[in-house]
Amino acid sequence: MSSAPVLSPVPETIIRLRGLRKVYKTGKVSVEALRGVDLDVPKGEFLSVVGPSGSGKSTLFHIVGGLTPPTAGDVIVGGMDVGKVSDAKRTELRRTTVSFVFQKFNLLPNLTARDNIRTALYIAGRPMKRFEAELSNVLELLGIGSRLDHRPNEMSGGEQQRVAIARALATGPAILLADEPTGNLDSTNSLAVLNLLRDLNERLGQTILMITHNAEAAAFGHRTVHMRDGRIVETLAHS
Repeated sequence: MSSAPVLSPVPETIIRLRGLRKVYKTGKVSVEALRGVDLDVPKGEFLSVVGPSGSGKSTLFHIVGGLTPPTAGDVIVGGMDVGKVSDAKRTELRRTTVSFVFQKFNLLPNLTARDNIRTALYIAGRPMKRFEAELSNVLELLGIGSRLDHRPNEMSGGEQQRVAIARALATGPAILLADEPTGNLDSTNSLAVLNLLRDLNERLGQTILMITHNAEAAAFGHRTVHMRDGRIVETLAHS
């Protein structure tokens, strides 16, 4: 796989975590998923987070995306303190600031690629008639302009994931959160999607936080954060 890009210094921090803790309780049993995580992500960085099952990386992802509130600590995402706002505010964060790409493409099967992308704009309250002009550069970069009128079952897995990425970018999010985005793809399509994510970062300055179990995939980012037992145990910069 290709080497990672070089990150230029960017002073603005778009994600800031301090003393982040998350405890899940089931009856009398408590499980501490995160145990005091500190992390700064500059605007425009492509950050990979790796770790074994149970390391806390998915919990970190869900908290940064406003899907799960923290138990304790500061979670500043795009200027919003996610742990100290209402559910409605966290919903607003997901509509305006962060977007998600998952291992499962989660495309609506009865809609074309175009209408799957338009759905994100509708939910965000953005004008649908402008979406093709606003997304033209992204669609060209993703190479799916000719597939907009096809339904998911008429596309390959790699094409479906590209549509899912286009849908995530349709609202112009400050942060793209990707959870195992190549997990359902073969090696050829995995490499293509990772190159696309890096191109989006390099050409558009898109901030990306990617969860992955694959060290080679993680190397496409500027840094890799290694997690174990709810803590960050190592941070590796890629040259």
